[in-house]
Amino acid sequence: MIVRVTRWTNLISAGITLGALFAHVLELPNKFSLDGPLWLAVQQHLYWGWGPFIGAFEVIAIGSAIFLAYLLRHEFTFRRTAMAAALMLAALAVFFLLNAPVNQAFAGWTAATLPPDWPDYRLRWEVGHAISFVLFLAAIISMVNAWLEDKLVAAFQEGKAKPNTSAMRPSMVHS
Repeated sequence: MIVRVTRWTNLISAGITLGALFAHVLELPNKFSLDGPLWLAVQQHLYWGWGPFIGAFEVIAIGSAIFLAYLLRHEFTFRRTAMAAALMLAALAVFFLLNAPVNQAFAGWTAATLPPDWPDYRLRWEVGHAISFVLFLAAIISMVNAWLEDKLVAAFQEGKAKPNTSAMRPSMVHS
């Protein structure tokens, strides 16, 4: 029961995080066409409150992935689950390396004080979110694969499923 609750907690919180990251990716081409003052206004006003709200789901996703990997450390699906946790941790590292410094920098800017190299900050911020999107997407795929493998193993153990040997090479079929 604890594995099931932890897995669902992870998938829901990771899905919410992925949705926010996907929104950033979808906005990316349009945000590159904005001039400096408008880009800064979008950053300072549109995303206000996202950090505490989405960040909480990201922390829950990472924590539940690590906890789930611990729970499954002796199970068949441990590697996929641990891979998902590692990918989510990598996304968090990307945030702290690329996004957080930009967030901190532009928090004090105004349209009048926008530095000449603001496009470099914009690029760093957008690339950081795009990389995090790819990492979270891969993590969710890994986590879902682990869940499906768990379901398949359980079905075999309960005798509800049998391997499809017609698609296997003869050397793979065991009598």
